[in-house]
Amino acid sequence: MKLKFILVLLALVFSCSTDDDDNTNPVNEVEGLLLIKEIVNGDQTIELFNEKGMFETGYNDISIRLKDNATDTYFEDASLSWMPMMQMPTMQHSCPKSAITKADGKDTVYTGFIIYQMTNMDSSGWSLTIEYTIDGLEYSVTDTINVMQYENQNVASFMASDETRYILALIEPKDPSIAINDMKVGLFKMENMMTFPVVEDYTIALDPRMPGMGNHGSPNNTDLTFNSADNFYYGDLSLTMTGYWKLNLKLMNTTDDVLKGEDVTEENDASSLYLELEF
Repeated sequence: MKLKFILVLLALVFSCSTDDDDNTNPVNEVEGLLLIKEIVNGDQTIELFNEKGMFETGYNDISIRLKDNATDTYFEDASLSWMPMMQMPTMQHSCPKSAITKADGKDTVYTGFIIYQMTNMDSSGWSLTIEYTIDGLEYSVTDTINVMQYENQNVASFMASDETRYILALIEPKDPSIAINDMKVGLFKMENMMTFPVVEDYTIALDPRMPGMGNHGSPNNTDLTFNSADNFYYGDLSLTMTGYWKLNLKLMNTTDDVLKGEDVTEENDASSLYLELEF
């Protein structure tokens, strides 16, 4: 009788343990992200995600997964690269972009960024080519994408006094507040229509103003300087109230020559180089 009781008890424990294993949910490695687009390429599908579920002008942080359509599973050891392309009436060009790398702590997610410096009024004009390698086999796929116009100027494309075209993009703050905010921007130069390397060791002077409030400024701002750890520029942005802010900027090279932008004075209410922010 005692042996029978023990056998029944063991059966119950084993059953509960098996049920627990069956109910284990797989980790969602893109939780909190929204799907931008799926690009089908034969036996694989490329999934593109970010926090908004769309591409916009300016800086876009993008997460990528590569799915095996036959098994409905995701590749963990692929190698990927990309080339965004804007088709103009008489020419085409690319834009600043990062390499694609494996996301920290993720098995199936790869990450990178693209900075779209412009778009058409109807969000058309851009395509995205993705090349990837799986188990030594190389693949390539190209598809059109939509790039929406961001409501404020979060990216500036300009010719400077050194006859070089630069791309300057606002990255942070994404959620500004009445405080001293960490400001982060990316600065790139147009080497040719397809190549936009990072610009190192320049200085970006910052003077935020509120045009709708007498063009007043704010205290405790600091100029943006280059960080070689991630190749972006960082500074302090002081916001003293909610509303529309024009972030007046001056770009200076390694010898402090001003390449673009002017001081804000009583006679000059804005710099020709600026970004915008509203909250």
